[in-house]
Amino acid sequence: MGKKYGSGISASASSKLKRRNFLKFGASIAGALAATDLRGSLLSDLKKPIVFKISLAEWSLHRALRSKEIDHLDFYSIAKNEFDISAVEYVNTFFFDKAKDATYLKEMKTRAHDLNVKSLLIMCDSEGNLGDPDDSKRKTAVENHYKWAEAAKFLGCHSIRVNARSEGSYHEQIELAADGLRRLTEFSDSMGINTIVENHGGLSSNGKWLSAVMKKVDHPSLGTLPDFGNFRIQEDEWYDRYLGVRELMPFAKAVSAKSHDFDSHGNEINTDYYKMIKIVLSAGYDGYIGIEYEGNTLNEMAGIKATKDLLIRVRDSLK
Repeated sequence: MGKKYGSGISASASSKLKRRNFLKFGASIAGALAATDLRGSLLSDLKKPIVFKISLAEWSLHRALRSKEIDHLDFYSIAKNEFDISAVEYVNTFFFDKAKDATYLKEMKTRAHDLNVKSLLIMCDSEGNLGDPDDSKRKTAVENHYKWAEAAKFLGCHSIRVNARSEGSYHEQIELAADGLRRLTEFSDSMGINTIVENHGGLSSNGKWLSAVMKKVDHPSLGTLPDFGNFRIQEDEWYDRYLGVRELMPFAKAVSAKSHDFDSHGNEINTDYYKMIKIVLSAGYDGYIGIEYEGNTLNEMAGIKATKDLLIRVRDSLK
């Protein structure tokens, strides 16, 4: 018989009791930890951020703006009040002569502030070719963009979107575009503004080529703005849009959801948004995706709504 202690319990019995108590204690701890993990998981799910945010590109309203049906300064109220969108992307040609107009820029900033609308970027066109073979013209093109970087800084944008148009052979154009973009990026970066390049015709619509330009410059403030639809290199030459976006996403600081026409189910007929947005998100992108409606079948307001509705359906399917 085992040795007894003062309590009258044998050593072996005491050992068994301690083991049972230890197991019960361990089980209770495990249960508590499991419950904590479950609560943590539930809280984590509740705190999950929206997969991506939606912005509105001003180009979606280009016909109404060009016809003077609406004014550039109406852009904020249209985005917020008509579509419940609180982030916008400007196009410089709709206030082309106002880049250095302090009063006008202040009015833009005031209207955005009053409606709690965030200014994301300025899309810059008609300022020359940043990859022009003529060094003097290339230098002028670079300097033409300075005022837009300054305006972007004042308005609270994170970037200016530019073009990388050039001439020459495939490799010559990489060198020329890289040179112009490097010069501009160094200036914009000094102001805390990114320079981002859209696939926008010519070799810039070749994802492999534009990726090579990004790698050539190799600057943290230079990036891309992949557009779902702008992959037409020239008249009869198109680059695969899904491959192109996949190649450009590692450098992306903004994304454009280009849309033209929709089927009876509300899906864009040229781009599989479900497939495309999975490509975007798989690159780790969690910024804004900008609506850029460019179709002719629906009017601009209806086209913007159709694009937003599609983006929301895709987003909801990914949660």
